[in-house]
Amino acid sequence: MTAIRDAILNLPRNGIAAVSTKGLGKRDVIPLWFGESDVVTPPFIREGAKKALDEGRTFYTFARGITELREAIAVWVTRQCGRPLDVERVTVPGSAMMGVQIALQCVCEPGDNVVIVAPMWPNIFQAVRGLGAEPRFVRLSGGANGEPWTLDLDRLFAACDKRTKAIFFASPGNPTGWIMRADEQRAILEFTRQRGIAIISDEVYTPIVYDVVAPSFAAIADDEDDVFIVNSFSKAWAMTGWRVGWLVHPLKLRVQMAEMSGFNNTGATTFAQYGALTAIRDGDEFLAFMREMSRKGRDIVEGFLKTQNRMSWSKPEGAFYGFLAVDGMTDSMAFAKRLVEEAKVGVAPGSAFGPAGDKDNDRFIRICFAQSSALLEEALGRLAKAL
Repeated sequence: MTAIRDAILNLPRNGIAAVSTKGLGKRDVIPLWFGESDVVTPPFIREGAKKALDEGRTFYTFARGITELREAIAVWVTRQCGRPLDVERVTVPGSAMMGVQIALQCVCEPGDNVVIVAPMWPNIFQAVRGLGAEPRFVRLSGGANGEPWTLDLDRLFAACDKRTKAIFFASPGNPTGWIMRADEQRAILEFTRQRGIAIISDEVYTPIVYDVVAPSFAAIADDEDDVFIVNSFSKAWAMTGWRVGWLVHPLKLRVQMAEMSGFNNTGATTFAQYGALTAIRDGDEFLAFMREMSRKGRDIVEGFLKTQNRMSWSKPEGAFYGFLAVDGMTDSMAFAKRLVEEAKVGVAPGSAFGPAGDKDNDRFIRICFAQSSALLEEALGRLAKAL
């Protein structure tokens, strides 16, 4: 007998972690498996946190985040989407993943389901399972041989039933780089309004786009719509280790969010929030740098794929990942482990980004191309030799 819930005992292991543990920390392995670049957090952001430390800002603060940071986020979102955002809809609970967890806690109970647009970062559907709810996957079409990723709205809506509490998607997508169109957003918002279903929109990669803009739900959702928008300082501001993100939520939850943040995490680290405040106030130039670095990485991967006859992709519109289809590969986990051991390059297996046994995902591996050119080219060369 055990008191531990079956949903926890039976959680499958994160597929990215299953590969990365084989080579993490080994100097001869080039790590492209995680969603982070090789750029250190820039000095001006680090100085913001150092200054806060020197001023003794090491005590508890507001569970929803320091006021200055929440106000700066509201200004930034307003500037990005062209529509005023009430600061009372902004909470900084800790990491963006904490924001996801809180959003799910707001709507899900055991036995409910969340419809997820896939391929999707595994922490998302693992969090759904951890709450005792069911993740339901609706897969994007395309992804190989230059065929663009596309979402079938009819399939998405058909996957929803009376127990569906939320639709979850990431745009720009991880691992695909897919970007949802504005007309698709409006259709989904109208559908969820009619059905009493929440939207959880991962918009972490909105600053890293190339030839199109990634529209935000903040531009169309009303204050009281059941819409949760997750964002983070981790990717675009090169702050993965800081664990600071934010959540835009319905205005009606402004009081409850203080409690939710409080009993989940007691709020984000105080001095780290001052680094984040510096980032969002003064970081436009750095955002442009990260965007161009990622664009250059994307160009390097595209040029590399033109020399290969077994690998292809759908050129990503945003984010900084290559989701590479490998002809003839049927076990991406085994292939990724082999790459670590034999080629000394770390990639994420495609099988990690959806339900177990998804043969479509098993044709893919994911790499993060927001790296220095020399490092990325060396890694791709090792990958080519392995093939």
